[in-house]
Amino acid sequence: MTTLTICSWNVNGLRATLKTGDVQRWLETFAPDIAGFQEVKATPSQCDASEWERFGYQTWWNPAEKPGYSGALLLSKVEPRAVRMGLGIEEFDREGRMIEADFDSFTLITCYFPNGGNRGVRLDFKLAFYDAFLAHVEALRAAGRPVLFMGDLNVAHTEIDVARPAEAAKGTGFLPVERAFIDRLREHGYVDTFRALHPDATGAYSYWDAWRERRARNIGWRIDYVIASEDLFPAVRRAFIQPEIMGSDHCPVGVELEIN
Repeated sequence: MTTLTICSWNVNGLRATLKTGDVQRWLETFAPDIAGFQEVKATPSQCDASEWERFGYQTWWNPAEKPGYSGALLLSKVEPRAVRMGLGIEEFDREGRMIEADFDSFTLITCYFPNGGNRGVRLDFKLAFYDAFLAHVEALRAAGRPVLFMGDLNVAHTEIDVARPAEAAKGTGFLPVERAFIDRLREHGYVDTFRALHPDATGAYSYWDAWRERRARNIGWRIDYVIASEDLFPAVRRAFIQPEIMGSDHCPVGVELEIN
């Protein structure tokens, strides 16, 4: 049996986080086997690959067409069998949101899900992305692939996942129609690994608004997830959040997976 540590982190601008050294320190000291970054806002030519290659990582990029926007990056010490970019739907894929990698025992996806925007201007786009993503992972499972997907889903599921539910309900990210997506995932046989292993944990957040010292006061949201298909969930040995890791308005989340 092999134990893999797999993490997701919305770095909200990789170049800035590299400049402070937060990413490098985390890769060196925590040393996940696989890490998916979202909202990298950069291209390979804008970053020095030696910053992660010296720790033994290979990388796969999916930058957005629009400069300085969105973008995904997968780092892995384990060689995947195959890597694919996007959902195969142009309106979503031009934003560089998703990287999919096949490993021996499962398919891994790192994904930056859309934000509903101020006053819900992109809510329809977000909900359409949710539908397309669910159809995609269902096709993978129909083909016999256990699935682990992770990333910033841009939604808190229940009141226990947000510090101020009444305030959160006034904007996107906590609307009933958004929260229903997590319910649909559960109905289709996907497991929110952190909540399954920590059903009563409170104050467990992965994102904090960057104003009024909300992080210091832990007024946050849990909107970053690692989700396993129910056939893969028995391999999950631990699920965790790392609020002590700085460098972004999000922190890393992850799992330990024990596989053959």
